[in-house]
Amino acid sequence: MLYRLAADALLVVHLLFIVFVLLGGLLLLRWRILAVVHLPAMAWGAATEFFSLPCPLTDWENALLRAAGESGYSGGFIEHYLWPLIYPAGLTPGIQVWLGALVLLVNALVYLWVLGRRH
Repeated sequence: MLYRLAADALLVVHLLFIVFVLLGGLLLLRWRILAVVHLPAMAWGAATEFFSLPCPLTDWENALLRAAGESGYSGGFIEHYLWPLIYPAGLTPGIQVWLGALVLLVNALVYLWVLGRRH
């Protein structure tokens, strides 16, 4: 039971990290110091999409699910939880590149806006 609760908690943390990677630049409008944390998170998020890198949170979540007596899941977090909600057909490498580009584009626009407001 404890492993399952930990896996569920990690699932929530994983989702919050993804939201932070995509939209965390907006927090700079209020707290500019968060750029120190957001830029590396954004770089990691984009790199995992561009290069199909395995996410350690997915591996950790699967290990917790297996310890709880469940089978875990194959693929990554996005493919397992989010992608079926948006595009049930599946995640392709080309779409992953677009997702990585979206991360960079959204955040580049926010960072440009924040920097523009500073002057």
